[in-house]
Amino acid sequence: MTNRPDETPYTLKSIEAMLGVSPGVVRGLVRAGFVSPARGPRNELRFSFRDVVLLRTAYALRGAKVAPRTILRSLRHLRRSLPSELPLTGLRVSAVGNTVVVRDGELQWEPESGQLLIDFDVVPSRGTVRVLEHKARKGDTPETADAHFRRAQHLEGEGRAEEAERAYRSTLALDPANVDAYLNLGALLCDLGRSVDAVDTYSEGLRRVPDAGSLHFNLAVALEDLGEREAALANYQRCIALEPHSADAHFNAARLHDQLGHMQQAVRHFNAYRRLQRSS
Repeated sequence: MTNRPDETPYTLKSIEAMLGVSPGVVRGLVRAGFVSPARGPRNELRFSFRDVVLLRTAYALRGAKVAPRTILRSLRHLRRSLPSELPLTGLRVSAVGNTVVVRDGELQWEPESGQLLIDFDVVPSRGTVRVLEHKARKGDTPETADAHFRRAQHLEGEGRAEEAERAYRSTLALDPANVDAYLNLGALLCDLGRSVDAVDTYSEGLRRVPDAGSLHFNLAVALEDLGEREAALANYQRCIALEPHSADAHFNAARLHDQLGHMQQAVRHFNAYRRLQRSS
């Protein structure tokens, strides 16, 4: 199969350079049928942006110290369990120890065994929602914003989501400019399937702290959950304006530009992502 060069701009060498995935792993993914690259004028493998998104998943698993054979074996099993049209934007793939875990909507499973899983923390394929640790200050009392924040984190860690939500809101009542509390509360709401409430939370945070790039990033993630791609893209762009070195924001902006048919902008942002990955 041959495509126009602008549809498949990435070569095996460029993917190796930008993602750190060895040619052997890439060829193994191709042989497994998980990606289907085109052929260039010299019969070389050529990859589309969507191929790169999928290969980035393999890179993330490799970074989690999952053995290459496990990556390939798990992806083969996963491929067989999916419909012919691969729902890339709906899948979340991560590693728990040396086990690959997949989330598709409300379901989580191990692709090798097919076993359903509960309560694993898996990372979105489009980028991680930022949840920040907050250090206590000496002399806190139960009435301070920091004390409420620490309590909220503790409750969230115990799976007591409703109580954690109330504690985060208590934090914000006392400290309306607490960016960390907006970030964590919004992420909690997204995990509960309440993306509309998360959008409201992040938007309120931005009214208080308009130059918080991390709030723009998380707002964009929540908007994507609601299918609001253009609004999400605008917030990724705002995050980039505030935090030019945010590799995840460039990657997500590139992916949305690609979905919206803006190939030139997609390539530009992905090249920025690649440069940032090389320099990190």
